[in-house]
Amino acid sequence: MPQDILINWSPQETRVAVVEYGAVQELQVERTLERGLVGNVYLGKVARVLPGMQSAFMDIGLERAAFLHVADLMSSINSRHPENGASITGTPASQEGGLPQPIEKQLFNGQTLMVQVLKDPIGTKGARLTAQISIAGRLLVFLPQDNHIGVSQKIPPRQRENLRQRMQALAGSMGGGFILRTNGEDALDAELAEDIAYLRKTWARIKEASLRLPPPSVLHQDLSLLQRVLRDVAVEETQTIRIDSREQFEKLKAFAAEFMPATAQKLQLYSGERPIFDLFSIDEDIAKALGRRVDLKSGGYLIIDQTEALTTVDVNTGGFVGARNFDDTIFKTNLEAAQAIARQLRLRNLGGIVIVDFIDMLKENHRDAVLEEFQKQLARDRIKTTVNGFSTLGLLEMTRKRTRESLAHQLCEPCSACMGKGTVKTVRSVSYDILREILREARQFNPREFRVVASPKVIEFFLDEESQHLAGLSDFIGKPISLQAEAAMAQEQYDIVLL
Repeated sequence: MPQDILINWSPQETRVAVVEYGAVQELQVERTLERGLVGNVYLGKVARVLPGMQSAFMDIGLERAAFLHVADLMSSINSRHPENGASITGTPASQEGGLPQPIEKQLFNGQTLMVQVLKDPIGTKGARLTAQISIAGRLLVFLPQDNHIGVSQKIPPRQRENLRQRMQALAGSMGGGFILRTNGEDALDAELAEDIAYLRKTWARIKEASLRLPPPSVLHQDLSLLQRVLRDVAVEETQTIRIDSREQFEKLKAFAAEFMPATAQKLQLYSGERPIFDLFSIDEDIAKALGRRVDLKSGGYLIIDQTEALTTVDVNTGGFVGARNFDDTIFKTNLEAAQAIARQLRLRNLGGIVIVDFIDMLKENHRDAVLEEFQKQLARDRIKTTVNGFSTLGLLEMTRKRTRESLAHQLCEPCSACMGKGTVKTVRSVSYDILREILREARQFNPREFRVVASPKVIEFFLDEESQHLAGLSDFIGKPISLQAEAAMAQEQYDIVLL
């Protein structure tokens, strides 16, 4: 399917939109200050070896020391001697009686070591490291310190051996191992060979930098979103890749010319007066993608709810009554919904388990046609999806691989008023909570007066509909109750002050 890629770059944020047939289908956002360290390769220095924890703290140039466990060490360690900087290779036995050799026999304070970040720093904890380097490509993962050829476990077993033999032939005898990723299952030999060349060239640069730079130094940063667009998003059907920054255009052009020559000719610098995302009203689509409701052209609509365990999609006919009979109305609504749902999954980057509640269809051929159309639309998604068909309850069950946070989780945070529940208590419910709390406090304390501080709506409700109940409670406890409106308080918030 023909597609165009639009890139909106600013120093603080990069946004990428994939457009097909004039409509945005996929959106990716990367913020400079939130970019993680996972995948980065460093030349670090051992700051302290901890035999009791079988771990070591390493200085890799970050604010906090990073953490390396003995299980994440290789059987051979390439390093530089701390005194003279000469390259040395230690090859201690990695196993003693089936157990890893103690870390104090493999590392020493001041030793330099090439490591890769496994987990970003969180809170007061430093980054988690590994000495087992792996470099991810579009179709493959390169293991420069290993000679193993592996295939993703998600690929059907009957295909793995054939793919493994193909990889062995392509990899040759130049050293290093490879793991074929799930999205490389149907790749051509030419595509795999291009990925192999890119990964080996990247590793050669890392090795050269490790001999030239002093510790602690960054040897390799995982690709930025701009570079990942060329590696992962751009395909043969991509017509243009337009970017609105001249500086980033020149960098991307140089990167593509070296690693992906076929993609370089698709790059274009956008210099129009209108913002690049205005060309296809992409900002409007982003705003809609953060809401629950998606309106269909026919008058029907979808309700999309993302929960911790799964995502649910409910299909409704809404105001659509245009078909000849009720069955046809349902069928046409479901067909349109199948197309819209596939697009929303990509646009919102919804992963994990997805349950779709299409409108019940009595005819078997209608269900088959909707399922076929849904699978046809999902085939355009570069993320792996699995559709299990309709369940006995008439729900369509499917999964979509999680690759990153969903759009809503990336751009939004839980509401401060409802704390993510999506609803708040009514004014009446809050007022009754307050009355009960005053009664509870009156039984424990003996203040001169109770003062209720709450939102203006709650205070207005007390002065109007609940004035009699408030006066009755004041007589019952024998204390005056005063009211104070606080505009900064949310509807559920209140405070009872004892005076």
